[in-house]
Formats: sequence, C-alpha cells, structure tokens
Amino acid sequence: MAHASTQPDLAIIIVNWNTRQLLLDCLAAIPAATPDIAVETWVVDNGSADGSVAAVQSHYPEVRIIANGDNKGFAAANNQAIRASNSRHVLLLNSDTLPGAGSLSALVRFLDQHPRVGIVGPELLNGDGSVQLSYASFPTLASELTGRNLRRRQRFATSDGSEAYRVDWIGGACFAIRRTAIEQFGLLDERYFMYTEEADWCFRARRAGWEVCYLPGAEVVHLGGQSSRMVSTRMKAELYRSKLRFFGKHYGSLRTHILGIGLLAIFLTRATAGALVTAVPGRQGAGRTITRDSGLMLAAIQRQLRQPLAPEVVR
Repeated sequence: MAHASTQPDLAIIIVNWNTRQLLLDCLAAIPAATPDIAVETWVVDNGSADGSVAAVQSHYPEVRIIANGDNKGFAAANNQAIRASNSRHVLLLNSDTLPGAGSLSALVRFLDQHPRVGIVGPELLNGDGSVQLSYASFPTLASELTGRNLRRRQRFATSDGSEAYRVDWIGGACFAIRRTAIEQFGLLDERYFMYTEEADWCFRARRAGWEVCYLPGAEVVHLGGQSSRMVSTRMKAELYRSKLRFFGKHYGSLRTHILGIGLLAIFLTRATAGALVTAVPGRQGAGRTITRDSGLMLAAIQRQLRQPLAPEVVR
C-alpha cells in the first residue's frame, strides 16, 4: 500500500540506449519489486533508434520519459531525471535488470532504518541465478594494472539483525541513494561518460561521512552490458579513460601518470603481439583485430592523460 505523502518514496531512473525489449521487461518487473512504497519511474532515453520511447509510451504511459536526441552518457542522463524527480530516495536501475519481488522496497526500508547509510545496493544475480559480484574496494594502482579488483566487506550492524555489509562502492546496475546525501555532496560527475561514476559517487559519499552498504537479502537479476556490448571497443576505451579520470580527481597526478604509463605499456605489448599474430597463416584477421583494438586503447589513454579535468557538475 503506497504512502499518502505527495512525495514518492523512490524515483526509479532507467537510462536506455537501444535496449527496447529489455527495457520493457525491466519496467514489467517494477510493480512486484515495489509493493508497499510510492514510486515515480523515469526512463531517460539517450537517442535510441529502436523504438524504445514509443514502446514505453504505448505500454507504460505512467512512466515519465526524457528523450534525448543523442547519447549524453550515463551520468548526465541520470542527473537529468534526478533533477526533475521529487522523491525521498533515488534508484539508478539498468535497463537489463529484472528486480526481484520486494527487492526495491527492501532497499528503501534499509535506508529508512539506517539514517547514516547514504547508499545501498542489492545482490545482483546472473541470468542463471549465480551471484554476480556487485561491490568492490576502491581502485588502487595494483588492482588497475593487474585487473584484479579487491572486494573487502565488513559486517554492518543492522537494526533488526539482518545481513548487510559495509563496502567501498556499489555497482551502478542497481544503486539506491538518499536524496539528502545527494544534496550534500552533489550529483553524478558528468565528466564520466560511462563507467566509474558510481565508484566516484561512493567515494564522495564516504568522504562526506555516509555509509555505503551491500544488502544480500534484496535480489536483482542483471543480464549485463547489453548496451555497451554493441560498441564494446569504444566502451572499453571509455572504461580506461574513466579510470584515469578517477585517479586524477582523487589520487593526484603522480599516481595517475604511473597508472597511465602502466596501461600504455600493457596495450603497446598487446599491439605488438597482434602484429606478430598477423604474420601467422590463418590468423591475420585475429591479429588485425588485436592490433586495432590495442591502438584504440592507446589513443584513448594518451588523450585522457593530456586532458585537464573539466569543472565538475554537482548541482
């Protein structure tokens, strides 16, 4: 039963880019995931060409739509709906997710019961039901150069004894944040086109004194990377640019340049290997792909290292 208050408990924000059917499936799962809270649902479409906007208007006329003419990126698109919405809490939800019964209500309830928690995320599951790791420790030089994320967590003392953990950051596939926390430390940083913006948000939350928690009792299926898979090489380049942006913002220029040099060395080695593979009979296509993709990564990293940080958009 929804609350009588005119302010919704939760604004659910889904950024979409050409995932029409997945988006419709996600929207269909929301009522069962929010049985006892008042919600407003927003779809921010980043210039899709697959009829996503018309499909949502036809099947879910109650959903509020922001239709962008082009792809503004994940952070900027979410910020559009955060500014336009009116709710106590905000939920970022990927279009390729299926929130389980009661899962989003559980996140709202957790925030309401624990006033020092600014951000909480659910347990993500793969399509086969296996657990998808959806939290991690903040990045370090070692983790970024080896590709091995640390995933430290600490048991969080809940008001009812239920299982929850204090973590560094939560993945953005499903991510609930208290609006009063946003008002304190700002919106998503729009300098991140895609990736790492949620780690940045959690870093700023922790720095401002808020707890960030992982709640295994709330389950959300995440099919994973459906939009970015369409342009995977470009998105991988964005990932490395975002990593360097995060380091430059929070760790200083020395560690940023050490990371940049390390990444350049890794992809230069791969480009060289690709050139060698090209000389192997029957492997020319694979070799050219490795060389091309490595070259794109090298160009993206060099471009980011030369680029000064633009002013942060936080309000």
